[in-house]
Amino acid sequence: MKALPDSVKKLIEAKTYANVATLMSDGSPHVTQTWVDHEGDIVLINTFEGSQKHRNAVRNPKIALDICDPASPFNMAVIRGRVKEVTFDGAEEHVDRMAKKYLGQDKYQMRRPGVRRVLIKIEASHVIAPFTDSPRWKAWNAHKK
Repeated sequence: MKALPDSVKKLIEAKTYANVATLMSDGSPHVTQTWVDHEGDIVLINTFEGSQKHRNAVRNPKIALDICDPASPFNMAVIRGRVKEVTFDGAEEHVDRMAKKYLGQDKYQMRRPGVRRVLIKIEASHVIAPFTDSPRWKAWNAHKK
């Protein structure tokens, strides 16, 4: 497992979205935009039981995502890795935390009766930190001032 640099954690902790790519049964990619979180070096994605993302993550653990700052498109990170765990444990509480972060609501309001939330836990194997934190970007940015 590769550690998430602080710059990636900071980006995840902001009100940013992730584009998550999983693999369909025929090997073609499936990409969805979603809320994103982390617990230390584990990336967390919350979805509902039976979603395409959930089914794909259970069937094939290969996963990739990017996280982009809407205010600065060069401030983005890319993560490739494997699904470490798919669990119902803590998923309902987690989606409430995400509703607070993204919507300013204490509780997630879009719950449907009989539909359970699922937490997808991702271990990174490859991480590209935000370009804006690289020495190359800092040198270029200093030069243009």
